[in-house]
Amino acid sequence: MQFNFQFFMNDVVEQARKEMVEAGYEELRTPEEVDKALTRKGTTLVMVNSVCGCAGGIARPAAAHAIHYDKRPDYLVTVFAGQDKEATARAREYFEGYPPSSPSFALLKDGKICTMIERHEIEGHEPVEVIQKLQAAFETYCDEV
Repeated sequence: MQFNFQFFMNDVVEQARKEMVEAGYEELRTPEEVDKALTRKGTTLVMVNSVCGCAGGIARPAAAHAIHYDKRPDYLVTVFAGQDKEATARAREYFEGYPPSSPSFALLKDGKICTMIERHEIEGHEPVEVIQKLQAAFETYCDEV
């Protein structure tokens, strides 16, 4: 039996997408969807998803659990680095002052970047540490639910 790498990767990608949608994040797959979502009034958390191990083992679980908090963003969205390339590139245009990083989280208010949790703050850390970083950002920039 021959291993079909492309089939395997498609399965991994679909599972990663599904995890974020089930957690309550809106998937943005085009630049137009990104512009519409990131220019809304209020706070928006953008999770830049990827297929790497730290995304699956740390970032996606943190994304799912951090939002169960007294203060949280008005909107939860996700783009998928390496998959929806144009959408991810457009989202990164909003992350002024930060280099491309995936997985990562960006918190915007009224379309302007407030803070970012970059890959180096995720990789090698425990999910609970990333949850605490996200919730600290929510505490600073978001309103009570």
